[in-house]
Amino acid sequence: MFGLGSQELMIILVIVVVLFGAKRLPQLGSGLGKGIKNFKKGMSQEKNDKIEDSNDKED
Repeated sequence: MFGLGSQELMIILVIVVVLFGAKRLPQLGSGLGKGIKNFKKGMSQEKNDKIEDSNDKED
């Protein structure tokens, strides 16, 4: 995983906790999850739109 070991990941986690605080981490995780979900939804919707457009052109 990007050449990062467990020690490096722990250091990164500690830095994130110090920067954002323990109370804010759930909000950051939730926001990140929603962003990824919306991105995937948009990508699949764009894919479906392209398929529908190609089907309309064939008719």
